[in-house]
Amino acid sequence: MGIAPDDIEQVRARTDIVAVISEHVGLRKQGSRWVGLCPFHAEKSGSFSVNPELNLYYCFGCQAKGDVITFVREIQHLDFVGAVESLAARLGIQLTYDSSTESDGRKKRKGLIEAMNKAVEWYHDRLLTSPDAAKARGYLRSRGYDGEVVRKYRLGWAPDDWDTLCKSLGVPAEDLRETGLGFLNKRDRLQDSFRGRVLFPIFDTRGDAVAIGGRILPGSTDPAKYKNSASSTIYDKSDTLYGLNWAKTPAVEQNEIVVCEGYTDVIGMGQAGVTWAVATCGTALTDRHFATLKNFSRRIVLAYDADAAGQSAAERFYEWEAKYEIDVFVADLPRGADPGDLAKSDPGRLREAVTGAKRFLEFRLDRLVGRADLRSAEGKAKAAQQALEMIGEHPNAIVREQYAGRMAAILDLPQQTLLAGQGARRVATSAPRRRTRSERPSLMVLLLAVHQPETVADVLDEVLFTDEIELGAYRALASAATLHEAIDVADPEASELLQRLAVEEVDVDPDDVLSLLVAEATQRALHEVEADARVSPDPLAAAETVGWLKLRLEESREAPTRRAALEQLVAFLVERRREEGR
Repeated sequence: MGIAPDDIEQVRARTDIVAVISEHVGLRKQGSRWVGLCPFHAEKSGSFSVNPELNLYYCFGCQAKGDVITFVREIQHLDFVGAVESLAARLGIQLTYDSSTESDGRKKRKGLIEAMNKAVEWYHDRLLTSPDAAKARGYLRSRGYDGEVVRKYRLGWAPDDWDTLCKSLGVPAEDLRETGLGFLNKRDRLQDSFRGRVLFPIFDTRGDAVAIGGRILPGSTDPAKYKNSASSTIYDKSDTLYGLNWAKTPAVEQNEIVVCEGYTDVIGMGQAGVTWAVATCGTALTDRHFATLKNFSRRIVLAYDADAAGQSAAERFYEWEAKYEIDVFVADLPRGADPGDLAKSDPGRLREAVTGAKRFLEFRLDRLVGRADLRSAEGKAKAAQQALEMIGEHPNAIVREQYAGRMAAILDLPQQTLLAGQGARRVATSAPRRRTRSERPSLMVLLLAVHQPETVADVLDEVLFTDEIELGAYRALASAATLHEAIDVADPEASELLQRLAVEEVDVDPDDVLSLLVAEATQRALHEVEADARVSPDPLAAAETVGWLKLRLEESREAPTRRAALEQLVAFLVERRREEGR
């Protein structure tokens, strides 16, 4: 349901943004602001600033920004309603819901989530209690899954019947089809999609079920060993990570997140004490996966044979490292080992594989050395060529040089032999653009318009701004009743500027910066008037205007006459623009 706007404003106004953010970020007071390390990107110096009076935060490093509701949405991966509900629960505020404000899309999603959650509970209860699930329970016990594991991961059993779930669940047939729980067979009858399988529910970060993965039991005649939910309104395997609902908190605490290939690997990691593991859902890692992973940790450990991905994967990993400021490592698993099986046979070795994870390039080079024939000149040459190609893919020259030296020592070859391959295909990288505060008068005046609007309101006009983004920010402020409203109505770049200014300290004198800004605009106008006079049949016609402008500029520099002169100059500029139709 939609939440009443008054309740949303009450939650926003009553929430202590510093207290909420301090649960995730170490903040220290600096003037009237609170600053710390940004939780949304890796950094060594604090670029993250919070203004408790305006209830806004901004990162000067990655441009993350917003109010307390935005922060909760981003840090907990909730939608808007979920974030408001979370904050309201902290405050003990009873929210009022208005179904008229709820979009059709949200209603539909809510119905599909409810259907999937009901199905997961039905399948789970079937596994725990139904006689026909006895074989499934025995199989899970043989994998080392006791009742605690089954309950934690909400494992289920789909009976080998045609339509037992569809008949029992009591949800609309359309929802069963859209979630992939059921389908219309050739007789146009609704039939269960999952039959005779152990089920692994897939949850979103809030803990709502969005999909299911199923596995046949040993001895089954079904040729499809695995069956997974198809993409739907509530599920996209290209950005969903199995187990993230359980792993997100320990991942932040450990400053590491482990990525596996399958559901049983995640469960095995959990049994071995590595509770910060997730898995892709039947797909390779994508850009969207990394966009999610970097929010929980900048150290990403791959717990599968990354070497198998080979050269084609290297470019993507290096691109993702640069784009998301992450570090990709590979767990030092025994060759051919499966984390799920290793958790059962040697959990200590599995933990060691994670703690001993190697950098992606280091892992690949070690694998190369391990399988190379270094006893012959030909074997060394082949290994050197392959190492050269791997090293040449890395975008950082210093890293390439370091690994070239390391491999040269291992292969007993001159380092320059490997360094010569630096012309190999490389990945282009660029550091994230860091925006810094400018001292130009137009920005300083906007800073005052955000924090002390009464000090500049009687002079400001859009005629003073030449930068389009600053002009957009001013127009949004002039048209809105509050800063939050201005941020909402402004174009994206102007909105970002307003949020950045909202967390800056006001350390300028209003009259000083107004004088500078008006003087800049007046000088532009003065140059135009003088240029027009030079080509005019009557050069002296503009003399009176030029003299008047120069006198007003002098008066704008003196305290007793400053404000009056500034107002007169701005009025002149506004009228000049009107006459010129600009």
